Amino acid sequence: MTAEILNTLESEYDEIMTGLRKSLSKIRTGRANTDMLDDIRVEYYGEYVPLNQVATLRIADARLIEVQPWEKDLIPEIEKAIRSSDLGLNPMSDSELVRVPIPALSGERREELSDLASQEGEDHKIALRKKRRAARDEVEKLENNSEISEDAEHRALDEIDDLTQKYQSKIDEVVEEKIDKIQDV
Repeated sequence: MTAEILNTLESEYDEIMTGLRKSLSKIRTGRANTDMLDDIRVEYYGEYVPLNQVATLRIADARLIEVQPWEKDLIPEIEKAIRSSDLGLNPMSDSELVRVPIPALSGERREELSDLASQEGEDHKIALRKKRRAARDEVEKLENNSEISEDAEHRALDEIDDLTQKYQSKIDEVVEEKIDKIQDV
């Protein structure tokens, strides 16, 4: 019974880690990264669709993303969508593709983005602790209903705490890695 709780908890923790990595991938570093444009939606025949469903995205160099639309009529829409996003990017286009230069980050902006990455890490740690609390409550409920022994309860609670500590360390590592990338000039 406690093994099921631990397996469920570990899969929930893995989902939290996936969410953290996705959140951090959207935080800009000084380098070009196509993940930055994941949330951009372009009007296409009256519908708003993700940019990567109407164009090919590629990294031209460390500070330039090229967006090649599948239909040339979309170039103005793509430019407008990127410009109106909160990414602070200023795309340029010609008749074939849209070039999105990634400006260098100022020291102040690097600090803001580092703080944002740290906050994402804290938010995901809070999510871990909520899941831990729920798992601990389930184990305590099993012991209160005499479905497991007191020793089994203590072992399960220790395993939950160890697993939580392991994932909190993983969060710290991922956030620290992102902050290093942000601070790299």
